[in-house]
Amino acid sequence: MARFRNSANLIAVKIIELKAPNRASGGERMSIASTGAVAEQTERQSAYSYEELLKCANGELFGMENGKLPQPPMLMTDRITHISDEGGRYGKGELKAELDVRPELWFFDCHFTGDPVMPGCLGLDALWQLVGFHLVWAGYQGRGRALGCGKVKFTGQVLPKSRLVSYQLDIKRIIDRKLVMAIADGTMSVDGREIYTAEDLRVGLFTSTENF
Repeated sequence: MARFRNSANLIAVKIIELKAPNRASGGERMSIASTGAVAEQTERQSAYSYEELLKCANGELFGMENGKLPQPPMLMTDRITHISDEGGRYGKGELKAELDVRPELWFFDCHFTGDPVMPGCLGLDALWQLVGFHLVWAGYQGRGRALGCGKVKFTGQVLPKSRLVSYQLDIKRIIDRKLVMAIADGTMSVDGREIYTAEDLRVGLFTSTENF
């Protein structure tokens, strides 16, 4: 559980949780995104290792009923180097992550024979995965589903000889109504050169996906 300096802070957080039922209440690394400076609690992590991302995939980080990253090999991130609900292009939060490129990565064997290249759809999916991660990291509850995006542009490729893929997300808006949804712009770079851009990436959180 999060630690507080005094009981007054604890009471303040409980009141806010009652006003925001869509937010998560509890968990070691959870936080109520709207509390701001009302409560001084244990800070959320600003970076995550590969092992911690696997905990998210297993439901151990934010809970089994909340958004999870996919398991390998569909997990397209090796680490999150920075995550915040401030800053970024729009001042509403950002996320930076990386994938180490290795010739033995599974998709090089099948896409394509004699012409191995990372599928562009996997880079796009990685950005959706990270938008969903940002939502549950911010304290929102529900199972994540990609809901679409705006303009997507590919201007380069990832090859077996590449070294490092870098992702950048800039949060544009978070909608907290009947449907909780994040909207973000994202880019993917390889070895320092930007090759993918995606506008208005949308990810929603659902307490039930039966009728989705």
